[in-house]
Amino acid sequence: MDLKQLFKTPNPIIGVVHLLPLPTSPRWGGSLKTVIERAEREATALASGGVDGIIVENFFDAPFTNGQVDPAVVSAMTLIVDRLMNLVTVPIGINVLRNDALSGLAIASCVGASFIRVNVLTGVMATDQGLIEGQAHQLLRYRRELGSEVKILADVLVKHARPLGSPNLTTAVQETIERGLADGVILSGWATGNPPSFEDLELAIAAAKGTPVFIGSGANWDNISTLMQAANGVIVCSSLKRHGQLEQPVDPIRVSQFVEATRRSLSLETPSASLAAIKLHSG
Repeated sequence: MDLKQLFKTPNPIIGVVHLLPLPTSPRWGGSLKTVIERAEREATALASGGVDGIIVENFFDAPFTNGQVDPAVVSAMTLIVDRLMNLVTVPIGINVLRNDALSGLAIASCVGASFIRVNVLTGVMATDQGLIEGQAHQLLRYRRELGSEVKILADVLVKHARPLGSPNLTTAVQETIERGLADGVILSGWATGNPPSFEDLELAIAAAKGTPVFIGSGANWDNISTLMQAANGVIVCSSLKRHGQLEQPVDPIRVSQFVEATRRSLSLETPSASLAAIKLHSG
C-alpha cells in the first residue's frame, strides 16, 4: 500500500466522522437530513483543518450487531459517503461497525471510496457483541469479484475486545498481513481514547515489514510526537471533538492544533524515528 500515492503524504492523518444514529438504530432520531448535515459539517471541518483522509463510521448505532447490518444502514451510509465525496477532496474510507466488512467494501466500491477499516479480519475476538470471527476469506474474494481496488486497513487485537487464546502481537500482525492480506494494520489501546504503547507500535512496525502501521486510538497533540516515531500514520477522533468528548461534534480549532502538532513532530529528526525507519525498510 503506497501511502504517498493514496494520501499524498507518507505519514497520513486520518480523521473520523461519527455518524449520528442511522435508521433501525435504537437511538435513530427519524431525520436522515439531520445526520447528513452534521456529517457534512464534520467532514468539512476535518478537511479544512488539514487531515489527509477521513473515515466514516456508524459509531452512534450502538449497540452493534456482530454480523451484517440492516440494509437501511447500508443505504444511508452509501448516500452519506457519496455526498461527502462530492464535498471534500481528501480520500474517504468506511467502517461499518461492528464488523460488516462486506457491506463496507460494497459501499466503497460503488461510490468510489478509497479504503475500508475492518475491526476483525483474522482470528476470533470476544466482544460485547459476542464472538466475532474474521472474514478475510469472504472479503478478499468479494473484492476480487467486484474488481475493486479499495484498500483494507485491519485492526490487530482490536479495542473493546479480547482474543480467544493468547496470540503474540508479532504473530497477530504477521497473520493479518500474510494470511489476511491486509493492505495496512491498525494498532489501538484497549478502549476508545486509549493509545497503544510505543513498545507495541515498534513491535508492529518490525513485524509488518513495510506494510503501513496506523495508530488507531488515543492520539492527541501531547503524545503524537512520541507515537509517530514508531508508526506510519494515525487515525484520530476523540481529540478532535469539542472538549475532547466523543458525543460532541468535531472542533475545527482542535483539528488544526492536532495537525500542526503532528506535522511538527514529523519534521523533527530523532534517534527513535530513525530506528523506526530502519526497522520499516529492513527485513
